[in-house]
Amino acid sequence: MNILILFAIFFALMLLSVPIGISLGTATAITMLLTSNIDTVMIAQKAFTGLDSFTLIAIPFFMLAGNLMSLGGIARRIVNFADVLVGKFTGGLGYVTVLGCMFFAAISGSGPATVSAMGSIMIPEMDERGYDRGFATGLTAVAGTIGVIIPPSIPFVIYGVASGTSVGDLFKAGVIPGVLIGLGLMFVCGIISHKRGYKGHVRAEKVSLWKTFLDSFWALLAPVIILGGIYSGIFTPTEAAVIATVYSLFAGVVIYRELTLKIIIDSLKETANMNGYTGLALGFSMSFAAYLAMEQIPQKIASTLLNSVTQDWLLMALMLLVLLIVGCFIDNISSCLILTPVMLPIAIGIGMSPVHFGIAMTVALAIGFVTPPYGVNLFVASGVSKLKIEVISKAALPFLLAMFICLLLIAYIPGISMFLVNLIGH
Repeated sequence: MNILILFAIFFALMLLSVPIGISLGTATAITMLLTSNIDTVMIAQKAFTGLDSFTLIAIPFFMLAGNLMSLGGIARRIVNFADVLVGKFTGGLGYVTVLGCMFFAAISGSGPATVSAMGSIMIPEMDERGYDRGFATGLTAVAGTIGVIIPPSIPFVIYGVASGTSVGDLFKAGVIPGVLIGLGLMFVCGIISHKRGYKGHVRAEKVSLWKTFLDSFWALLAPVIILGGIYSGIFTPTEAAVIATVYSLFAGVVIYRELTLKIIIDSLKETANMNGYTGLALGFSMSFAAYLAMEQIPQKIASTLLNSVTQDWLLMALMLLVLLIVGCFIDNISSCLILTPVMLPIAIGIGMSPVHFGIAMTVALAIGFVTPPYGVNLFVASGVSKLKIEVISKAALPFLLAMFICLLLIAYIPGISMFLVNLIGH
């Protein structure tokens, strides 16, 4: 009964467009008043202590770093370098888009930010060179999901805090799955490009790889500093977020000289708004999770499922199905906060490590970035391309199929996620 009341109130509030943080806090408070003797002051206490975390400082700094790098010339130079590498092949601009998203993912930690940065550059370019605008936009929307898979990743930080899992291990585990998805998207892009005759291009002016590399050097150095510092143990993921912000300011103001005071102030305002929304949801999700734990709801759900479904592969399939459905309606961060305390005991019960489950969950929920009605990447891509959501969704289907196949491989083959974790160690 507690479970039914809690989730019924929560989803009713969501359908009324109440913000996710308020929906979580209100559902928890009403359920406690109706069914429990626990003092509702617990909600405020858990929300406050949940936010009192050094790890969470990484979120606003990664957001700010992504905004500054997108506007400070770094994103464009990453695209230029990728263009020289693969632009000459059949479907080359499609490869450039995916490769650019993979590079930018190693800086921003955000799917929508990756779509915005790459889409504003690549969609007009592909359209001008004869690519179907729907194809260009659909590819960019799906490739943008790599932004939350290749580290640094904001959802990895959220999952790490919600589950008590090492964020550093999650960052290590996300590299190979992110590259796998990128290669899968390139493969589909190549097939479609050969079929439609999207030929590679050679620039009118000869630009050497070395010259482009030198121009892009400071942009390409950003992910090396961020990830290299984390993996080598020089600094923590939280410290890496601060370093990424300082570096983006330095590169944008001193080296490329494209960051103005107005752009910096606008980036700070946007980051504050985004972090306020995320922080509210995160704080009340801690209260939500604490109430679930007090009532032993996750353990009861896990026990019921583990006793009624005996095949591990089927339990995995059921969890993935739930994640894919929820991802269609609720954003990645909120879904992670709500579902982690419920699903993690089930995942551990079938032998998954918390790190492996965190990667599979993030990839499954990332597909929701490109599936209506939520589909935030679709809305961002639509804003850039001026195409209707229906057109973009249809064009994105082949790429979504590739991503779904990658999800199954990641979920059912632990070595894909755990290889670097085991290789590099703690």
